[in-house]
Amino acid sequence: MDAQLSRQNEPLKILVFSASLRTGSLNTQLAKLAVRVIEENGGLADYADMREFDCPSLNQDLEVDDFHPDGARELRKRILANDAFIIASPEYNGSMPGLLKNVIDWTSRFRPQPFNEKHAMLMSASPSMAGGNRGLWTLRMPLEHLGTSVYPNMFSLAMAHKAFTAEGDIADETLAQRFRTNLFAFMSLVEAAKNYPCIKKAWVEFLGEQTDAVTERVE
Repeated sequence: MDAQLSRQNEPLKILVFSASLRTGSLNTQLAKLAVRVIEENGGLADYADMREFDCPSLNQDLEVDDFHPDGARELRKRILANDAFIIASPEYNGSMPGLLKNVIDWTSRFRPQPFNEKHAMLMSASPSMAGGNRGLWTLRMPLEHLGTSVYPNMFSLAMAHKAFTAEGDIADETLAQRFRTNLFAFMSLVEAAKNYPCIKKAWVEFLGEQTDAVTERVE
């Protein structure tokens, strides 16, 4: 009981990173705003630069003597060290950036793989009217496939090149409030999962699948 109470008193720890390498990235601005909101709400934000997770193109021939690229090792470490993670991802040609999918694929090669039973929130910023939302749908698929609980309400900031104030806030009050409301709700969900866990379920790729060393993603 004392251990549980101590755990409940710990602030939430959330990894936040932008999936863009570009200097002045709109998604990096959105990620940094998320860090501020998390900390204003009593959480601890672990902000990361995408360069920390950069990996060579996935090649299973490289997987000799437990080889994993440094970027994948770093992402795994940071995912396991936090209660949840948030990705602000640009949209490239209607999909997620290739470098993000690449590091997800590399990191999924660890056993046990670290995405399983983690909570994630996805957001995007784009000059387009759709705000990069199509890319987030493609990002949901591999994360959910790996057992991540992806928060239903994704946040996409349209016309993002005109959306931020000089201080880095979202200028439109309605959008700014929606952004904060989404983050608060996500944090509440993660806090409930952390302090009042339900029965854990094993992840399998297909219902009734008999996993083995090749297909098993959890152990």
